Amino acid sequence: MATITIIGSGMMGSALAFPARENGNTVRLVGTHLDREIIDACRATNRHPKFAKHFPKGIPPFPAGCEFYQIEQMDEAVKGADLVIGGVSSFGVDWFGEEVLPRIPVEIPVLSVTKGLLDQDDGTLLCYPQVWEARLAAKGIKRDICAIGGPCTSYELVAHDQTEVAFCGKDLNVLRKIKAMMATDYYHVSLSTDVVGIESAVALKNGYALGIALTIGLNQKAFGLDSELHFNSQAAVFGQAAKEMSRLLDLQGAGTLDNLCVGVGDLYVTVYGGRTRLVGILLGRGLNIDEAKAELAGVTLESLVVAVRVARAVKKHIAAGKLDAADFPLLLHIDEILTDKKAVNIPWESFTFEK
Repeated sequence: MATITIIGSGMMGSALAFPARENGNTVRLVGTHLDREIIDACRATNRHPKFAKHFPKGIPPFPAGCEFYQIEQMDEAVKGADLVIGGVSSFGVDWFGEEVLPRIPVEIPVLSVTKGLLDQDDGTLLCYPQVWEARLAAKGIKRDICAIGGPCTSYELVAHDQTEVAFCGKDLNVLRKIKAMMATDYYHVSLSTDVVGIESAVALKNGYALGIALTIGLNQKAFGLDSELHFNSQAAVFGQAAKEMSRLLDLQGAGTLDNLCVGVGDLYVTVYGGRTRLVGILLGRGLNIDEAKAELAGVTLESLVVAVRVARAVKKHIAAGKLDAADFPLLLHIDEILTDKKAVNIPWESFTFEK
């Protein structure tokens, strides 16, 4: 079978070692410069320490035969690989682009799990494969970067819950080869050549998941922390989020139903299983963003960065007369909460319509 090198031993990168190894491949998991203790723990116990809170009865071991490398051993781990998976968070985008990608031979395909969008001065939103490819091109390196999108939480992948994702890239033949390496009876893979569409959809859901989680905090504030969940308000914001995501995908030139469904599926799982839920609940309870971050010290909150960047781009398009602010009331309110520290006051009436 194939040899797969995963660079970045965060939870998602490490979770992908399970289908990769269970598919019969050689799997090499490389920690970043921030992952030294994780790799030490993986070597000592064959378990990833950060999965502990999700598995109170015991962390599942990595499939037998996974190999673990510190960052200084990256070149050794990449040598002879058939696929490199980039497992860094969005905060590692620059490091991955500058320190890792130029060292990977161009004949080895790269599959990224990193989610996010980078806004330009003119309001253009670029997904990370676009950013990396442009930076490599400036160095004289021509490379296409593939990516994973779709509803998938790392610990549920480790638990072998049925998961449906999309691999995107410019070459279907390359994607088919990667799918053959990774797909299992619980990890199901669709393929798409619309990289901007898939990557935009799964990045956009981050800010909107925060908006939905606000309603959970609002209800806890009103009815008590131990009150039953209230689903009407969550559903109302979820519906508005789907509308606004669809409009933003149109802005990206990627407004297909398939792309929207990938993003909305990811939105669902992020609301119910992601870190974004935690900060949204705290904001809904009445904390401002600084207080919420302090409460969640040590938790990576990529969703906040995405929400602010997308809102900043949208506001530029509104100022240029290319978009209507009335079409994005939820996004703009989330931005007010994050950038201006305004209190949560969901604009319910702005969600209504007449047709």
